[in-house]
Amino acid sequence: INFMVHKPKDVQVDIQPDKMILCCKNDSDDVIYNELYFYDKVLINDSRERVYDRTINVLLRKVKPDYSWPHLQKDPAKPSWISVDFDNWRDWEHEEDEGKEEYERYMDVKMSASNKGTAPDMGDLSDLVTSVVSCSPAELQREASGKKETVKGFNVKLLDTVLFPEGGGQPDDRGLIGGVPVLRVTRLGPDAVHFVASPVQVGQEVRVEVDWERRFDHMQQHSGQHLITAVAENLFGYRTTSWELGRQRSTIELDAPSVTPAQLRALEDSVNEKIRGHVPVNVQLLSVDDPAVEKVRSRGLPDDHAGPIRIIDIEGVDANMCCGTHVSNLSHLQVIKLLGTEKGKKNKTNLVFLVGNRVLRYAEKSYSTERSLVSLLKTGPDEHVEAVDKLQKSVKLLQKTNLSLLRDVAVLVAQNFKNNPQRGNFFSLHRKEGDNEFMSIIANEINTEETQLFLTVGEEKGPGLFLLAGPSGRVAEMGPRVLEMLQGKGAGKNGRFQGKANSLARRAEVEALLQQQHTAEGE
Repeated sequence: INFMVHKPKDVQVDIQPDKMILCCKNDSDDVIYNELYFYDKVLINDSRERVYDRTINVLLRKVKPDYSWPHLQKDPAKPSWISVDFDNWRDWEHEEDEGKEEYERYMDVKMSASNKGTAPDMGDLSDLVTSVVSCSPAELQREASGKKETVKGFNVKLLDTVLFPEGGGQPDDRGLIGGVPVLRVTRLGPDAVHFVASPVQVGQEVRVEVDWERRFDHMQQHSGQHLITAVAENLFGYRTTSWELGRQRSTIELDAPSVTPAQLRALEDSVNEKIRGHVPVNVQLLSVDDPAVEKVRSRGLPDDHAGPIRIIDIEGVDANMCCGTHVSNLSHLQVIKLLGTEKGKKNKTNLVFLVGNRVLRYAEKSYSTERSLVSLLKTGPDEHVEAVDKLQKSVKLLQKTNLSLLRDVAVLVAQNFKNNPQRGNFFSLHRKEGDNEFMSIIANEINTEETQLFLTVGEEKGPGLFLLAGPSGRVAEMGPRVLEMLQGKGAGKNGRFQGKANSLARRAEVEALLQQQHTAEGE
């Protein structure tokens, strides 16, 4: 087999009994990656490669020497990048004279090639030595603990990178550049822009390292999405219109108003059967004008696309245009769990799923939660739903009873004030338990046209609720000051001003201020 590559470098060839993987760069530093699954087995110890200026020549020795392969690949469909050179076709195993020169050349490759050693890791590269092209000051907007923050740092462009920028529904990689943490990777045309907190020197040679745990998680979820999407369309005709790779779970938006439980089970069974089938996942690079591009699943190319088109081919299942990172075999997905469906946009259904290690973590977390519930509810897992249902009904009954008692207490509080001959025209009350209705009942029972009320409920030094009631002019004047002192939010009209207080720590000060103002007006 001759791989036509101009001035190949960084050549890695991995010959296995059933396939061969080749990875290298050409003179333009384009990365070339090919996987060939053979029609039949080969002898790896008798198979060798040699690198030339314009080609990489590979000699494969079949396990069955007298058996002719009808085609090179396991899949009878020939990829567009493979062609047969019939001018040099020779059946060397049965010819003695014709083709002798070619045979000797390949025997020379076999005998003179150095020992292969350990097969290279031909999966997604986890690190790379490259050089810094540019480093410029920049800012990054991100969320931390639910709050947006601006981080000052630097945008770095490299000669090459193994860090994936966000795209195709997949989040970006994390990693290190020369030991400096990479906080974000984005795509700018054909370039990847790495945001780092500390500068790196332009022209410096640096090692780029991938956060492999994050990368592999994204690979599992993304390849899982391709598989689910393809099988859902093949089984039920449900097309995927979008998808999201979330931090804990992922969703696929299906162009279907609903998915039945039976369909969900059938879909889960089918995708896991293909995972157990050890189906290869191949990467193909096609030119834009290649007729094969029309046959693959695609949502279109971005406007700034440049270079060859990348196809993720799940053998016999799906071929999809994609820029993301993927596993090389479905067995690496381990398992897919479809958690259920949620109502999506108009006539759409969101399918919620987990893949691989996320399923394991979900099972571990679920078991831990289950054990905690056993301890709290004093029942077995099968009785948890029934036990919680009983508790909820009991809580609702208690809340109803408590509300009724609070109303009675509010009426009694108002009556006690009205029956007090020395009551005056100012009333203040604080209770830990209560709500807006509790305070409103008291205000309704007392004539607030003559009496000013200041009522609060909640923790003494913490957040709570407040109500200021009385003559309209006085309430309108004092309401904003009360709001400020209690660090709250609220509004008022018709002689009432109420709202939420972030802190009741200054309640005593507010009460003293109101009494002072009330006394001054009385004098």
